[in-house]
Amino acid sequence: YTRKRSEFGRPCNFSDRPGTVDVDIQPDPSLARAFVPRNPVDVGVQHTCEMSEHEVNTEPVEVVSRGMNHVEGGWPKDIDPQSVEKTTRFRKKVQKDENYITTVTRLGALMEHYIKQNNAIDIYEEYFADDDDVTELQGEPPSAKTINIIRDPNATKRTATCLSWHPNTHQKLAVAYSSLEFQRKVKDMSFDSYIWDLENSKEPEMVLKPPSPLVTLKYNPKDSHLLLGGSYSGLMGYWDTRKGSLPVEISTIELGHREPVYGAFWLESKTGTECFSASTDGQVLWWDIRKLSEPTESLILDITREGLKDKALGAISLEFEPTMPNEFLVGTEQGTIISCNRKAKTTADKISSTFSGHYGPVYAVARNPFHPRIFLSVGDRSAQIWSDEIHESSILGTKYHHTYLMDGCWSTVRPTVFFTAKWDGTLDIWDFLYNQKDPSLSVKVCDEPLFSLRLQDNSSIIACGSKLGTITLLQTSGFSTLQRSEKEQSSEMFEREVRREKVLALRLREMLLKESTK
Repeated sequence: YTRKRSEFGRPCNFSDRPGTVDVDIQPDPSLARAFVPRNPVDVGVQHTCEMSEHEVNTEPVEVVSRGMNHVEGGWPKDIDPQSVEKTTRFRKKVQKDENYITTVTRLGALMEHYIKQNNAIDIYEEYFADDDDVTELQGEPPSAKTINIIRDPNATKRTATCLSWHPNTHQKLAVAYSSLEFQRKVKDMSFDSYIWDLENSKEPEMVLKPPSPLVTLKYNPKDSHLLLGGSYSGLMGYWDTRKGSLPVEISTIELGHREPVYGAFWLESKTGTECFSASTDGQVLWWDIRKLSEPTESLILDITREGLKDKALGAISLEFEPTMPNEFLVGTEQGTIISCNRKAKTTADKISSTFSGHYGPVYAVARNPFHPRIFLSVGDRSAQIWSDEIHESSILGTKYHHTYLMDGCWSTVRPTVFFTAKWDGTLDIWDFLYNQKDPSLSVKVCDEPLFSLRLQDNSSIIACGSKLGTITLLQTSGFSTLQRSEKEQSSEMFEREVRREKVLALRLREMLLKESTK
């Protein structure tokens, strides 16, 4: 006997009636020839559909209280009134029984209340459904709007090669301008780079005057008055905004880089004056700005570990995570990513591992701020996600695009969101936790190629630099709020992909071993 949920609680009206024949199937003699006699077999046939049995006992709880015969002026006669110990024990037993009876009585009334209430509520309703992610995504659809545009004030436009936000305030942006076209010489091309105040972006707040156009420019995270710059000619220099537009000190050509410096970072040190740089000449050099005349340490990017400059791979991108002070990543022109360890015992051990997955220059390398062992690489026509544990291949990746990808960075708020800049002027925003095939949002920023990206820390504002020196500031929505349990879900996703790649790598080794034995 079954009922709909909406009919629960209604009285059952049963009645007696004589039996009736619903169906009468007459025998077919023509089928007798097809009958196969067998030994007697007992088979149970259930004509009605099978259903799961579910029973609920809704009978009221009947509590029977035991009466006790008391003796006038004392306890029952079978208890020795002279024995204090027996009297105390018996009294505790009676009190315990009374407490139990009181508890059961209250429980019975409470259960009766809830049983009656079940006739009016939906007992299958999910009151604590963990659907905050879907709700927020539906309530705040992905979008991006332009809030400011800053153009190169010079007549001869140059590429915005590097962007750096002020570490203390989000109202200032340092931009390095340079022309990266080989042997392109324009007579009146400016070497200047600028610091812009977003509240007054009609003209730069400060002009930086290097001896050669800057390719990279970085604020000092400890002292916001200091900026580190690497130039197209290979010179390193630093500026103190309190001392004017000219660099405080510049490195020498003889002991420095010989080609453009594409990456430079400040190091976490007690003095706050140490830094390092990478160039397409195949060298990584460490500096102290108190003495820029010569580097304090050097490393040749020779993956054969012979230390030969002729075999060195040119560095075109650099990544350093302060929480991993001895390790850094280098993206090369040849498509190989090199993982290095500065504190290795020997020079050969400083190149700890290599990752090969791009067919062209690796324009950007960035570690995940939530999972430092996971990093993003942008090169040729795709973006790849890697793990330090897997060297054979990436664990995740985007599709191959019809145009080149020039830069990329992770979101500082959500662990699975990252941004990529494309040659056709489009900014793609990816959320790999929900969609790994297509970007969650594509924005046509400008009609010229995008070259650089930089996202404000813990913010929804991203700056895009173009080939003609235009800086476009975008404010995104739908990507700036960390969802519930997103950290745990992203960690599970990355760990799952790492395990899968390990199994595939092991299987590949076994196949290669079988072929070699044959």
